[in-house]
Amino acid sequence: MESSAVAKSKPLFVMTPASIPGALAAIAFVLLFGEPLRWLASDWWNDPEAGHGLLLAPVAVWLAWRAGIVQDPRPARLAGVVCLLGAVLLRYASGLAAEIFTTRMSALGAVVGLILFWFGWRQIRHWTLPILLLGLSVPLPSLITTTLAMPLQFKASAMGAALMKWRHVPVQLTGNVILLPGHRLFVTEACSGLRSLTALLSLGVLISGLWLTMPVTRVLLVLMAIPVAILINAVRVFLTGFLVFFVSPELGEGFMHVTEGWLMFVIAFGILGGIAWALTSGEGWWRRRQGAGS
Repeated sequence: MESSAVAKSKPLFVMTPASIPGALAAIAFVLLFGEPLRWLASDWWNDPEAGHGLLLAPVAVWLAWRAGIVQDPRPARLAGVVCLLGAVLLRYASGLAAEIFTTRMSALGAVVGLILFWFGWRQIRHWTLPILLLGLSVPLPSLITTTLAMPLQFKASAMGAALMKWRHVPVQLTGNVILLPGHRLFVTEACSGLRSLTALLSLGVLISGLWLTMPVTRVLLVLMAIPVAILINAVRVFLTGFLVFFVSPELGEGFMHVTEGWLMFVIAFGILGGIAWALTSGEGWWRRRQGAGS
């Protein structure tokens, strides 16, 4: 008679008394913030103005996972509880006011509170970059984007028209409307450059956190993303008008117009990368100088 041993499989997760508080915190987080996070994911997928969140949120999670947990964590229980209570109150108040942005930010506040409660301030500093990227992945309120888009439209229109005049293109500017002989270009809100500015600022934060080490150079790189985005958008307006006037009006709309926008963003990203490389070289020079002086 043959006997066979049956291997007992180990369960993937075993509930222990120590794991109960974490499980309860996870359930409470899903119940309180699951709906705002679902709306946020929907906006990332459907709203072009929020599409950068599809990249930033996974990158933030990956960076946090790669960085790991600090050795010898020192939980800040009181600070964590205060932060969690503030996040819950903000979630409740913003829900009553139907304010989407603060509802979503309350979820991030709850994440910060949980990190403080379990691991302390050292873990917050260790995960500064992922937390910043998660915050940047939340779209700004429409009131702020509308307020910012209008001056950006006028700036892009003025700079684009100036570049056209420089290239001897007869042009007349009226607000955000550029008049060409036989053609009229509207610099709409979608062409204001706000989308590129948001994406470049996010990339600036990511690059500065990965490549740079000094706070001054990190802040400088993020700030440099603003003029780069404005300049690149003005060049895009100029190229659109130039191609419409000299080549074909069809180049100012449709697939070619979208392709032109993507190409200009790639160029802007290259410029930002070049600035980051220059700042990295500057940091190396400064460290060598400090080492030689000591």
